[in-house]
Amino acid sequence: MSSSAPENSSAMLALSHNLADAVEQVGRCVVAIKTRASSRRSWRSQISTSGIHWRPGIIVTAEETIRRAEEFTVTLDDNRTVSATLLGRDASTDIAVLKLPEVELPVAPIGEVTSLKVGHLVLAVGRSDESGVNASLGTVSALGGSWRSSYGGSIDQFVRLDLSLYPNLEGGAMVDATGHVVGMTVSGPRRSVLAIPATTINRVVDQLLQKGRIARGYLGVGMQPVRLPETLKSSLNLSSSGGVIVVNVESNGPADQAGVLIGDVLIAINDTPVSDTGEVQAMLGTQSVEQTLKAQIVRGGTLIELAIAPGERS
Repeated sequence: MSSSAPENSSAMLALSHNLADAVEQVGRCVVAIKTRASSRRSWRSQISTSGIHWRPGIIVTAEETIRRAEEFTVTLDDNRTVSATLLGRDASTDIAVLKLPEVELPVAPIGEVTSLKVGHLVLAVGRSDESGVNASLGTVSALGGSWRSSYGGSIDQFVRLDLSLYPNLEGGAMVDATGHVVGMTVSGPRRSVLAIPATTINRVVDQLLQKGRIARGYLGVGMQPVRLPETLKSSLNLSSSGGVIVVNVESNGPADQAGVLIGDVLIAINDTPVSDTGEVQAMLGTQSVEQTLKAQIVRGGTLIELAIAPGERS
């Protein structure tokens, strides 16, 4: 017992040093963001979040924390404060992109969440305007496949963390054991802590830099879920028991131009069954604006197909 104690102490000391080094290195790429938001009565300032220097001159942060902000100042690692401008935001993936003036600031070393396993140690690294770099140590508590946020955004991988997400850590870096930034830490439902993967951030940043917005498709219909009678399901040889019934059609909208009528029941898009409005919205991502969708519809007890070219949601 006594002979192993120094070895254990040495291993813990080495781990401690490695964690501190990772925080120090990534901390140079993490900024504190102060926002200036408009209220009905006056202007107010607040420290809202951290941000990551993702690409030269590009800061990414959690969109939720700056949602009502109109002006931004950024505090760097050397305590310099500079103004930043908003390039774009995407509430559906909780990502906002800010533009910095030309400043000397290292870019975060980006990695991939695909290297993570449940139980792996991770760090959340952020910055406070008052206390400087901050960190929280925890583990990966759950991993999953791609998922949709409550706003319909496509997230490439589900990553839940078991760590304390202090207020200034939201929008900061999630760092793996190799010292790479593999995502951005955000608050999830029921006080959970989630990470937006680097692949999702890169995709959103690319789109916002190109267009200043995230293009999403729309059909121009009002819908609600409906269950199909067993007799109809059997007669049409359908595998799904549900669909969405069209209750409103926008005049001259994409669905109207394709011939969709009130009372039609949409059961599949591009051969993928849909049984609620969320599944329909999931099919209307950025790529849908540039393609024609094959819609399977039940109309008057008959199965028909219509080609719908989604418009771009304003």
